[in-house]
Amino acid sequence: MKGIILAGGSGTRLYPLTTVTSKQLLPVYDKPMIYYPLSVLMMAGIKDILIISTPCDLPNFKQLLKDGSDYGIRLSYAEQPSPDGLAQAFIIGEEFIDGDSCALVLGDNIFYGNGLERHLCQAVENAESTGGATVFGYHVDDPERFGVVEFDEDFNAVSIEEKPQHPKSNYAVTGLYFYDSRVCDFAKQVKPSERGELEITTLNQMYLQEGSLNVVTLGRGYAWLDTGTMESLFEASEFVRAVERSQGLSVSVIEEIAYQNGWIGKSRLIEAAQKYGKSVYGQHLLKVAEGKIIPAKERG
Repeated sequence: MKGIILAGGSGTRLYPLTTVTSKQLLPVYDKPMIYYPLSVLMMAGIKDILIISTPCDLPNFKQLLKDGSDYGIRLSYAEQPSPDGLAQAFIIGEEFIDGDSCALVLGDNIFYGNGLERHLCQAVENAESTGGATVFGYHVDDPERFGVVEFDEDFNAVSIEEKPQHPKSNYAVTGLYFYDSRVCDFAKQVKPSERGELEITTLNQMYLQEGSLNVVTLGRGYAWLDTGTMESLFEASEFVRAVERSQGLSVSVIEEIAYQNGWIGKSRLIEAAQKYGKSVYGQHLLKVAEGKIIPAKERG
């Protein structure tokens, strides 16, 4: 399976912070925002990843992450000249996807929870073995801001609406999507909405209509944060700080995930720790290399 991180847009809701840099390069507590969605794809076992951003911001992403070899992955880059909808990612990335199944995660979304890796790996397996798509529903207080899932009495998804005035549930579709190998063909059939965008909700509706959309609800114990506003960006930093301080362990550490996946060896991990020096991030990597932090086992 391939993976795409959509990190475009101008981030106007975060002005003046984003007048000189991409929103997805802003810090969320102790690491750049893009580390969080990148860690999600890596936890899913995805090694071939495309980062889509604006022509202005792409050089900064390349400077930060390079070709991905430091993390045992392969990173490619593509331009999105204008933000014309989330489904556009599959049109821009069609050559990269090359007929494979593909996951898409939004560059300003953060996911956290025990058992998340299990859900991710199951979504990959479903797309590759049985086909169809998997999206994740999350209970919110303001569903009218999102794509909203309606369920029947057996909790099966029966409809998805984009930013409805009268939501039929409080379950929003998060910015994480897994699709089978037909996704590019489906995306090319999506027509621009009244907003002039290629809506990801329309793509999800196509899978739903043929009965191949799996909606996994993330219940208690999971956190989904969309960092698109100043308030939500601050709240995300507070959340990550609270989680890390409660256990004394960093989260979304991409070198650690690569090491646990067997994509890099201990020597590469120690090199990374030395590069980050006495920072909390660097000291965490050193503890991982020394075996002082036991990896969680969720795949079983």
